[in-house]
Amino acid sequence: MLVLVPLYLSLLATGWLIGQWLPNLVAAHLDGSSETVVRNLIAITMLIFVLASALPFVPGAEIGFALIMLFGGKIALLIYLGMLSALSLAFVMGRFLPLTILGKIFSQIGFSAATKLILKLTPLSGTARLALLTQNAPSKLVPVMLRHRYLLLLLILNTPGNSLVGGGGGIAFIAGLSGLFSPLSFLLSIALAVAPVPLFFYLTL
Repeated sequence: MLVLVPLYLSLLATGWLIGQWLPNLVAAHLDGSSETVVRNLIAITMLIFVLASALPFVPGAEIGFALIMLFGGKIALLIYLGMLSALSLAFVMGRFLPLTILGKIFSQIGFSAATKLILKLTPLSGTARLALLTQNAPSKLVPVMLRHRYLLLLLILNTPGNSLVGGGGGIAFIAGLSGLFSPLSFLLSIALAVAPVPLFFYLTL
């Protein structure tokens, strides 16, 4: 706890600072700029937005909301595509990260039960992992959550303050790391989950 709690708080603080820094930086360079400068600023901002939102604990949705307030509803579609790109990037990173690395981290911080579970899950396919987790779930609620994991993903991504549990980037990373989500189904799920807010601003602003 002496290591994990300060680390967790540091990650939250870093994510919050990034969330504050990007919109403020854009706002400082936006006033009085020519159309060409604004276009270049939008392009650079979108690149930073995608990379930042793919990181765990960065409040990507809040950053996107702030950027829409700065640029107006016309940028909502870009924010939508940027968030899809960010979550997909985080998912792919998790997908290709070996579970053994996570097992070593758990082992180093003394999570012996979690380490044993990781070692069991590592050689299994996604279907076999799902079966193992369902059979050994400590609560009756867990199998229900696993069976409806795509719906759960939609709910978590649209929960205010989800940066406390890793933010969109962290959630997508864990989804990829778990091996329980197929790439196409994950993409369709996040496309639906991310759509409401950008669509609202695109149609109303």
